[in-house]
Amino acid sequence: MGAIGSAGPEVRVRAGRLRGRMEGGVAVFRGVPFGRPPVGALRLAAPVPAESWDGVREAVAFGAPPPQSRLLGASRADGGDGDWLTVNVWSPSLGGARLPVMVWIQGGGYMYGWSGDPLFDGRVLAGDGVVVVTFNYRVSAEGFGHFRGAPANRGLLDQVAALRWVRDNIAAFGGDPDRVTVFGESAGAGSIAALMTMPSAAGLFRRAIALSVPGLFFSAEVAADIAAAVAAELGLPPDAGELRSLPPERLIDAGDAVADKSGGCPQWGRAAYVQTPFAPVVDGEVLPDVPWRSVPDGPAPGAADGTASGVDLIVGHNRDEYRLFMLIKGDLGQITAERADAALRQLAPDPAGYRAAFPDACEERLFELVHSDWLFRMPSLRLAEAHQRRGGSTRLFELTWPAPGMGGDVLGACHGLGLPLTFGNLTEGVAALLLGQEPPPAAAELSARVRAAWTAFAATGDPGWPAYEQEGRLTWVVGAEPAVAAYPEETSRALWAGYGFDPLPLGPR
Repeated sequence: MGAIGSAGPEVRVRAGRLRGRMEGGVAVFRGVPFGRPPVGALRLAAPVPAESWDGVREAVAFGAPPPQSRLLGASRADGGDGDWLTVNVWSPSLGGARLPVMVWIQGGGYMYGWSGDPLFDGRVLAGDGVVVVTFNYRVSAEGFGHFRGAPANRGLLDQVAALRWVRDNIAAFGGDPDRVTVFGESAGAGSIAALMTMPSAAGLFRRAIALSVPGLFFSAEVAADIAAAVAAELGLPPDAGELRSLPPERLIDAGDAVADKSGGCPQWGRAAYVQTPFAPVVDGEVLPDVPWRSVPDGPAPGAADGTASGVDLIVGHNRDEYRLFMLIKGDLGQITAERADAALRQLAPDPAGYRAAFPDACEERLFELVHSDWLFRMPSLRLAEAHQRRGGSTRLFELTWPAPGMGGDVLGACHGLGLPLTFGNLTEGVAALLLGQEPPPAAAELSARVRAAWTAFAATGDPGWPAYEQEGRLTWVVGAEPAVAAYPEETSRALWAGYGFDPLPLGPR
């Protein structure tokens, strides 16, 4: 049981004692190591549990961010001594309350992301009666480069290590290790989908909330070819032993350079088209298969018994996912018929059928739709369908409330909008773009509804709307007045019904 003294709240975890601080009635512990720094001999290796310490460790500052890509707007932070593998905990009660636990996995295209982002501050969410945990995992080439002599999916293995830390230590913070919910968005949601398929993650969480699941999963062949290109940027073979001696920043920069040039690598197919060089790799060991490959009467091939079917799942997407990316890339108002045709050829299961199914859509709308569907909307739906077929408890949602930022009619219900609504931090980071400098009262009201659904689910498994079934396809439609209705994107669902979302293959050069 924890104690609160004048110097700050203290708890004992397996590795030693921690001292945090009280913030707004919530006990907060930052920068707690769950793994040893993955540098030196541990570079590009599976995570190793953190060492114990003597005395009381001050836990008031976030650990350093893992090395970050600079392509997606992330700043290059000083990685310090490599102590990146740290967790942060917000607890409303350090006593024996055995509160539900919500463990956040941030997104960032598998290329950037830091648990210390102010948008992910857990104080508001913890105030709703849950213990909130955030943590770092390795990204870009450090976490997902498929190099010889290195375990695949090191970023996912970091997530498993963090969840083991939660299992072993969260009771000290007032949390219930038997009621752990993982929740995440974008690459974080893709990570959750992968964790549901990984034998090493079996039993580490009871529930999952996946916001905007990306469909990007790589075959080992395409991942190895991309890794070879990354190493070639450095004049080295794609061998972990050769790469360990380089500063992490050089490896990350090489990954960025490959992403910049990926349009000239047709053998990478859709990964080259969307300029995404890193994603979970279906290696057959760490990750046995894509999450949605299932059969009606059993678990996904290769999945550990109970890894998926024993988990309660909420999964969903936003209506206008790709519009944020179009804004960032300067594509709004710039899409020609040629670009729309190219997008349909690259991504759509049936380009002509797409145009026929949306006869009133302009070129820009078609471009946006096919990107939204392939990247996020249909993979999210596919995960719901596969989990329901496995017999798992499944809820589906779609966020349709338009972001009021930039005048209210530019962004729509775009990618990332669920982040401030989930955490209740309405003015931090990207929230200012999405919600405006002064968020309207409707934003706070909707955030309260979303948080109530998520925390109720974490506590009981019931977020307040019916389970998803193949016939009625009931969905929580999160608009200005959230309501339950049939799945709104039926046209897209029918277009993609036979599409496999298989691991992306290596094609001809």
